[in-house]
Parts: sequence; C-alpha cells; structure tokens
Amino acid sequence: MKYTEIKAPIDGTVSGKRVEKGMMVQPGTPLFVIVPNEVWVVANFKETQLEKMKKGQPVDIKIDTYPKKIFKGEVESIQRSSGAKSSLFPPENAVGSFVKIVQRIPVKIVFTEKIDPEEYAIIPGMSVVPKVKIREN
Repeated sequence: MKYTEIKAPIDGTVSGKRVEKGMMVQPGTPLFVIVPNEVWVVANFKETQLEKMKKGQPVDIKIDTYPKKIFKGEVESIQRSSGAKSSLFPPENAVGSFVKIVQRIPVKIVFTEKIDPEEYAIIPGMSVVPKVKIREN
C-alpha cells in the first residue's frame, strides 16, 4: 500500500477540510484550504479616495471583533484594475446608455506590528475599517 505525503507551499492553518483518512480522491480534487499565518487586509476603496494614496503610507486598522484595539499597518500595494474588471463576470452594459459608477479599487494593507495569534485571532472575512494617513502638501 502506498501512502501520500502532501507538502504545503506556505505556512498556515488547515481550514475547510473536505477529506478524511482512508478516502479515495482523484487528482486535482480540492482537499482543504490553507489560511496563511501572515495576515493582511484588502480594502476596496472608492476610486475617488485614491488620489493621494501611495505605497508605504501608514494605516490605522480597526477590526470589529476588537473594538478597543487599533492595529498599525501600511499600504503595500494598490491593484492596477478595479474589482469589477478583475471579477469572473465583469458587468456589461448592453443597453448603450452611459451611467457613471464609482469603481472600487483593492488596496493591500500589511500589518507593521507583530500580532500575537493567541491574543488576536485575525481571520479572513472579518469586518475591518482602515484609515490611511495622507499628508496634505
């Protein structure tokens, strides 16, 4: 009998496990999800909020789960396309009329402080309110 060893490409925690010991699986079958140990925030800002936003700017991050704690972070990157353009089904306006819709642009924010996972369990999907500190010139 052969045994299979599965090696993860990243450090993390197994979540959403869909396989049990002894099950037969086909190649390519999703078995589980790995949630990385490194945490970050992807905030969907309105395009009108991005004018003075730049990589490296400091961010105060409030997480609804921990209302008395303000986490520190910084803007790591601003995505080069809107959420609508990079979705599986981008909206198409077949009517021919033009309606201007403010787009949402994903901005990746990384934590700049060490977060103790025993004290603060930050989980994908949590509600977060980021405030980017923008210097006025």
